[in-house]
Amino acid sequence: MNKYKEIKIILHPVGLEIPVEPGTPLIDILHEYGIEFPCGGKGTCGSCRIKILSGNIPLTEKHESKLKKLGFTGDIRLACMSAPESNITIEVPQFESMILADNSLFEFTPLSGKGIAVDVGTTTVVAQLLDLSSGQVLNVITDRNPQGKYGADIMSRIEFGLLNEQAEILTNLIRDKILEMIRILLVKSSNGIRKIILVGNTVMHHLFSGFAVKPLSFYPFESPDLGIKSFRPAELGWNLGQETEITFMPSIGSFVGSDILGGIFATKIHLSDSFKVLIDLGTNGEIVVGNKERIVCASTAAGPAFEGARITMGMTATTGAISSVTGYGNRFNCHTIGNIKPAGICGSGMIDAMAVFLESNLMNDCGDILSDEKQIFLEKEVIINQQDIREIQLAKAAIATGLEILLNHLGISKDHINELYIAGAFGNYINLSNAQKIGLLSLPEEKIRKMGNTALIGAKMFLFNDYPKIEEILKITRHINLEADEAFQELFIQHMLFKPG
Repeated sequence: MNKYKEIKIILHPVGLEIPVEPGTPLIDILHEYGIEFPCGGKGTCGSCRIKILSGNIPLTEKHESKLKKLGFTGDIRLACMSAPESNITIEVPQFESMILADNSLFEFTPLSGKGIAVDVGTTTVVAQLLDLSSGQVLNVITDRNPQGKYGADIMSRIEFGLLNEQAEILTNLIRDKILEMIRILLVKSSNGIRKIILVGNTVMHHLFSGFAVKPLSFYPFESPDLGIKSFRPAELGWNLGQETEITFMPSIGSFVGSDILGGIFATKIHLSDSFKVLIDLGTNGEIVVGNKERIVCASTAAGPAFEGARITMGMTATTGAISSVTGYGNRFNCHTIGNIKPAGICGSGMIDAMAVFLESNLMNDCGDILSDEKQIFLEKEVIINQQDIREIQLAKAAIATGLEILLNHLGISKDHINELYIAGAFGNYINLSNAQKIGLLSLPEEKIRKMGNTALIGAKMFLFNDYPKIEEILKITRHINLEADEAFQELFIQHMLFKPG
């Protein structure tokens, strides 16, 4: 990034100062800090509204029309339609209001003191400091998971942990990183932390807690240590007040962790009369289907490809990643997160590219590139080759197959689904129409909602809830081993084709 071209965006009330390139869409920036975009950037819900405190964000005709329709005037803007060209300070109501979940405010009983919600992701760690009396976000921080140097996916981490019993290295890395983040959160606030709630997949839960990961390395991938794990600061070597309660929430199954439990809580699947679906397209792709009576869930081998792993020029949905692709033939228009020169491509960009390739007859529905070169240039610096397409093909087949198997276990069809929630880092960028064209999603677009980081939303909600309520969800939730289902192979082969389901 050229420092001479940077502008500064200051987020109020947390006081966070973010340097970006001029013209960077705010949706590229704010989603990393837990801001939700429930309508997926269409400008229809108004939940991402911001107030300009200094500087200016010029209005386009479309932006102005959306604001009028929502009844917003003056210095109010929609973050999903804003791309500042100069320094600005903006007020973010989502940081000041009660916790937003499922596009509605989460009601809670106020508590004294402060709390911290942490989403311990395989790739990224996000933490927010909350005033427990109001639910207001006081500070926020995001950083890379330092374990990443020992493997991008959880199986690589398990393998490293088993090698010469080096799991303790991974445990210390993540504990030290989270403590470092907590200290930064507390720079502008006194100590007095009442609660720290952590959520993450089962491997992150085990590594942070110091549990053995060996049971997760071989079939049937069952661990005796899925439950809630509580700590006092001294146990972790954390120099915090000893009255602080530190809790890593329980996992649901072998590779379905408390991040998905948080997603269930945030989307209120456990309270719904109708059937709902949650698909988290993170590093470990998980699927949940259910209602207030019964919930089934599973993990798939899809996530790594959607987060850039095993893609030649793949990367997560961060600055420099191509997040969307349009065009026809060999002429492509690519949007890069952060409005800079592309460094690679993330999952949403790959989905768009697959749809464009199909429509342009550059690729057939079997995923074969229809040229002798067996690679396609999106940009001068970014190519997609035949193996990259195969990785996306396998990933999308895994998700589609997983969903169908879970529906079968409940004895329902996709017509019974009232809503489908998309979570995960690139959920804000995914083009639903293109996801349908390649067969990743098969529900009507009006039933699909983008929820962003449901794990973090759930972690914040857990700060205000007693464990017995969480136990009620676990009692009606069943983990399904997809590969053990007799229909798995046949369905997987069917869903390998790039065509609508």
